[in-house]
Amino acid sequence: MKKILLASIGALMSLVVLAQTTQTIIEVDFNKKVGDMTPMWAWFGADEPNYAYMRDGKKLLSELSAMSPVPVYFRAHNLLTSGHDTLTLKWGSTNVYTEDEKGNPIYDWTIVDKIFDTYLERGIKPLAQFSFMPEALSTHPQPYEHHWKPGMPYNDIYKGWAYPPKDYKKWAELVYQWVRHSVERYGKKEVESWYWELWNEPNIGYWKGTVDEYCQLYDFTADAAKRALPTIKIGGPETTGPSWNKAAEFLQTFLKHCVSGRNYATNKIGSPLDFISFHAKGAPKIVDGHVQMNMGTQLRDISEGFRIVASFPTLKHLPIIIGESDPEGCAACGMKTNPQNAYRNGTMYSSYTAASFARKYALADYHKVNLKAAVSWSFEFENQPYFYGFRDLATNGIDKPVLNVFRMFGMMAGQRVAVTGNQKYDFITVRDSSVRGPYADINALASKDTRSAAVMLWHYHDDDLQAPDAHIALTLTGLPATRVRLHHYRIDNENSNAYELWKKMGSPENPTPEQITQLEKAGQLSLLTSPVYLNTTGSTLQLNVQLPRQGVSLLKFDW
Repeated sequence: MKKILLASIGALMSLVVLAQTTQTIIEVDFNKKVGDMTPMWAWFGADEPNYAYMRDGKKLLSELSAMSPVPVYFRAHNLLTSGHDTLTLKWGSTNVYTEDEKGNPIYDWTIVDKIFDTYLERGIKPLAQFSFMPEALSTHPQPYEHHWKPGMPYNDIYKGWAYPPKDYKKWAELVYQWVRHSVERYGKKEVESWYWELWNEPNIGYWKGTVDEYCQLYDFTADAAKRALPTIKIGGPETTGPSWNKAAEFLQTFLKHCVSGRNYATNKIGSPLDFISFHAKGAPKIVDGHVQMNMGTQLRDISEGFRIVASFPTLKHLPIIIGESDPEGCAACGMKTNPQNAYRNGTMYSSYTAASFARKYALADYHKVNLKAAVSWSFEFENQPYFYGFRDLATNGIDKPVLNVFRMFGMMAGQRVAVTGNQKYDFITVRDSSVRGPYADINALASKDTRSAAVMLWHYHDDDLQAPDAHIALTLTGLPATRVRLHHYRIDNENSNAYELWKKMGSPENPTPEQITQLEKAGQLSLLTSPVYLNTTGSTLQLNVQLPRQGVSLLKFDW
């Protein structure tokens, strides 16, 4: 009798929870286009360039290339840094430039060629960075290499490589020789398809000079690069998030210099600028024992950067590259030393990525700017513990759930189309207030191509807490066929998630070969159900989707 009573109470409670569950209505109109489904997501990057040709680096680059219908671009620091192939965190080296005892330049392209060869063999293109200052050119060369580790003060990384050159003409000649060498090795047409930039975050410790000295370095760099290849695409300045007034001032000063300043290299007015770049970062923290994200911080950086670019009439048409666009600012800071980064292994990272990229498209539409790329500063770290909590896409060759969001994006093409309904969060609300309070962000991004369409759904909240599943009533209109095939892909705790399987295995520090095989399989994007054929009614289709908290679904239709 007691068991029957408890069962009855449990059933009653389930009904109460179900009654309290608010159904989310999402309506997609495939006939109402809102913009291009540009592959601005297909850009990635890392501090450590040498990881590219390591075993797991090559594997991941191959996966990035395979998931994208267009070439993936990769941005890396330290491509001109002195040293010999060092694999320290937040470091890398190519030793391209040294000098003989008389001060004559010696160029050695061996390592940088190895990096770019690895990219191109896999269909990856460089967002090539002129950085950092070779030891022989630095005005303060010693100490040069840092030995930073997680938990140490971040400012410890800024050493001799961050200083201006002692001779701007020698720097310019290095730039000229590198670009010319690249054209000779890879061909003019190939190098014309790359993007080139100067430095990283020059408004903070990465650059030990002034803003005027950065403009001077840019002038010499751009002039030399254009002499080597007149059609080269070069830009900058890759500042930190422009919602910080100091970063905004640096960005504005640089743009004004490019428009109307006296060129340090040519003595003419203005400097060539083919794209504009800045960074955008969120700000997670620990609240009441759990991780709380702050997507709004990242979106405000993006919005302010867009506003600044749009304020320059002669520049607002230029491509914008958000050179680092991430939930926070330190990829190499693991969750052991930075517990707020515990979101990185599981579905919080993947749902955040889905929700935030949709808002990047919306903000670009709102500000009427040309968003070319949003670089995810996430790659992989060699010789590190499994699932250590770095901001990476894979750990020891095992893909994380976040990588599967990009696999989903790879199946979206054509035009973005209108999404409406009773969602609680539009892009302005998320930008200004993030996703807080009792309501989750249950929303969608949708696209339509000639013979296919796709709807990405997410159930996101800033607070990393368990919550009931979302019940979504999805109405699709404007489907051009009477019968469509549906593939339903899912990322949640049970699907496309190697991290949850690793924990079920007991979190092994050294998985067996059999376990590694299982983890590799679990890390791939998986179908929630078998593909099905569905009949439309008057070009309309209605579906009900149950989506767990921090889950992401992709509904891919073809006909």
